[in-house]
Amino acid sequence: MEQVLQWIADHQQMAYIVILMVFVGIEVIGRVPSVLHTPLMSGANAIHGVVIIGAIIVMGQAESDNIPALVLGFLAVILGTLNVVGGFVVTDRMLEMFKKKK
Repeated sequence: MEQVLQWIADHQQMAYIVILMVFVGIEVIGRVPSVLHTPLMSGANAIHGVVIIGAIIVMGQAESDNIPALVLGFLAVILGTLNVVGGFVVTDRMLEMFKKKK
């Protein structure tokens, strides 16, 4: 328990920034009109390609005996890829709605 409290004390500014990011994100997303929500979220999902690149870098820099870093990096690559593909699928479906029917 002492180690957890020490880690929190050492990274107090980072914790404040994460908490503020959560509140700002909720406010920004809450004020988006429902008509724009789907294209905005599908675009945001496509941006998660950065997560994939970061995970690949983490896995490349991790030592071969550092199993937690390799597992978390692998999961980040898989989940980031699913998010990117899902964003493009949602965008494609949305654009299909606007095409003229024959």
